[in-house]
Amino acid sequence: MINLKYGCNPHQAVASVRNGDLQYPGPIKILNSQPGYINLLDALNAWQLVKELDEALGQPAATSFKHVSPAGAAIGETLTEAYTKAREADPKSSFGDFIALSRNIDKECASYIKKVVSDGVIAPGCDEDALEILKQKKGGKYIVLTIDPDYEAPKLEIREVFGLMFTQERNTIKLNEKSLLHNIVTENKNITKSAKRDLILASITLKYTQSNSVGYAKDGMMLGIGAGQQSRIDCTKLAGDKTLTNNLVLMKDLADLSLSSDAFFPFRDNIDYAAKCGVKYIVQAGGSIKDEDVIKTANEHNMVMFFSGIRLFHH
Repeated sequence: MINLKYGCNPHQAVASVRNGDLQYPGPIKILNSQPGYINLLDALNAWQLVKELDEALGQPAATSFKHVSPAGAAIGETLTEAYTKAREADPKSSFGDFIALSRNIDKECASYIKKVVSDGVIAPGCDEDALEILKQKKGGKYIVLTIDPDYEAPKLEIREVFGLMFTQERNTIKLNEKSLLHNIVTENKNITKSAKRDLILASITLKYTQSNSVGYAKDGMMLGIGAGQQSRIDCTKLAGDKTLTNNLVLMKDLADLSLSSDAFFPFRDNIDYAAKCGVKYIVQAGGSIKDEDVIKTANEHNMVMFFSGIRLFHH
């Protein structure tokens, strides 16, 4: 059992986390400081995201998490490149983030992390010289966690809400080219290898994002994420607005963007707005009564759109 700093708020003073199997010490080790309740929620969701990204795309992956949703996520040639890209996607939201890295923290990445405003980091391991750098951050209070990369969670997950126990099968579906990109429904069927990568990146990111959610991606990084909105068009606009606003600094060519949605688009307004933001490639679940109208709209914009048949709600 790990005693936490406090719960969601400081007045919720009694807080802890433990592994369901009391005979097992648990997959997490605390190398520095003491995490709080939200820190660990962010850390565990973020770790799952980067682990899956690395496995699917074969490159170091990083994410910047805030309030149980990613502000950004990316892959790169190095951990430092991956996290730099993840943070640059939405630097305002990444202020005071919790970081997850798919590979051991090295000195270069630790040196970069030391310079930014962040609450903590989780990774499968941490080099000794990297740990010494991170221990100097926040007056020695910077949270450094490691997690056993071979740890597999139980098939069933259990959650208590207002005294009631919810049980469901864990969402272990693997998102890759085979599962996501097998059904092109538009007239345009021409797609690049890099666009396929970005659609997979965006979909895995949304798998660990509070629903409803929509994400825009290009060049191996998320450019905008719209999370936790009740209306899908609000998700699409929020993600698009972040993409356009943050790109004033990134100066990327906002053409041929990739977009993923965690469920179907109910109306054409989402497609029209995405087109204004430079979206060329889309993957979504499909299954709306307005599917034909949505496909027609994508054709009008000469987009390539996939129906995956996979809903990715996360709460």
